[in-house]
Amino acid sequence: MSNKMKFKIPNKVITPFRDFFKHEAASGIILLICAIVAIGIANSRFALAYDKILHHYITIGYGRLSLSMSVLHWINDGLMGIFFFVIGMEIKRELLVGELKSIKKTILPVAAALGGMVVPAMIYILFNYKEPTITGWGIPMATDIAFALAVLSLVGSKKAPKGIVVFLTALAIVDDLGAILVIAIFYTNQIFFSAIFIAVIALIILILGNRFKINYILFYAVLGIILWISVLKSGIHATIAGVLLGMTIPASKDNETFKDSMLYKLEHALTPWSAFVIMPIFALANSGVTIDFKNFLTLIVSPINLGILLGLFLGKQIGIFGASYLLIRFKIAKLSSRVTIKHIYAASLLGGIGFTMSLFISSLSFSDNTFISIAKVSIISASILSAVLGSLIFKSIKPQTQK
Repeated sequence: MSNKMKFKIPNKVITPFRDFFKHEAASGIILLICAIVAIGIANSRFALAYDKILHHYITIGYGRLSLSMSVLHWINDGLMGIFFFVIGMEIKRELLVGELKSIKKTILPVAAALGGMVVPAMIYILFNYKEPTITGWGIPMATDIAFALAVLSLVGSKKAPKGIVVFLTALAIVDDLGAILVIAIFYTNQIFFSAIFIAVIALIILILGNRFKINYILFYAVLGIILWISVLKSGIHATIAGVLLGMTIPASKDNETFKDSMLYKLEHALTPWSAFVIMPIFALANSGVTIDFKNFLTLIVSPINLGILLGLFLGKQIGIFGASYLLIRFKIAKLSSRVTIKHIYAASLLGGIGFTMSLFISSLSFSDNTFISIAKVSIISASILSAVLGSLIFKSIKPQTQK
């Protein structure tokens, strides 16, 4: 790759990514441990107690003003709402002052993310066409940034320069936005318009609060809770409320004053809680799957397994690398300093790590527990395969000298 196609990334872009990278990389390692623990529990004598705890109902409130859900639903609809709130703020930050601010910087990760969503979905549909499992087409579309950055942290900065970290992070954020839209549009069953009306009113007030620069956390917290309950009752998945709330938090478009904004302060306050508390709890609650070795061959040839495994492992690398290569080949986009086409291919492999969001979408896709179990095994298998091969490719890359 010629030097003309490379450019240097300024420190003001690198610094926030360096901080973010530290949080997400450590979180990914903890997520992996929690996933292993959950699988171990699900295949031990504690499996019944594990299942009983997850399906125990907890009621908050009183009478008609109460809300009753199982522990699993409180985690997936409640705690994950905070996780998606952080994602919403991350997306807004990237649009205002980050990698998604300009078309020149955005075009490569956006195109790569789109390729990495479309190709896996097509592969899944190919194996599940006219099957009742076709509803799971959104599962292999997602990339887990925490796990992907955890692998990069193990590879080391000499093998994985900051430019590729920026690329993979921006790609995953666009990927998250795509997954959020898929959940909102395609994984909503029954709509209750009275609840949507209340949600829209709450959202409009939040937008006005942003417009008039209201900087009271309580204002956004109260309206955020109203928005979350309304969206939950509307039939649309409640986590969408978290994203919408995150996008309404006030922030400055100026790099110099951005660190004084409410969005910056809230994101930095909540990111450790999201990374080290919420996501590990989600992993513990959703990764527990009973592995039936007697029916292992049936699992392998299952349309769900083939669609998810090949969608994540092959579809992601074909879509991400294919879109990136074409843009670089025709000089529509440029590679960052010290980043080579081999780095892009290795990163496209890490895009096949679909853990958190893929598990989340699988719980929305199927009502049959057998289908959900197969999906979980497939997601974990594809993620491990992608992580191992991706890290091996990175390890084989000779470090580039700074020019």
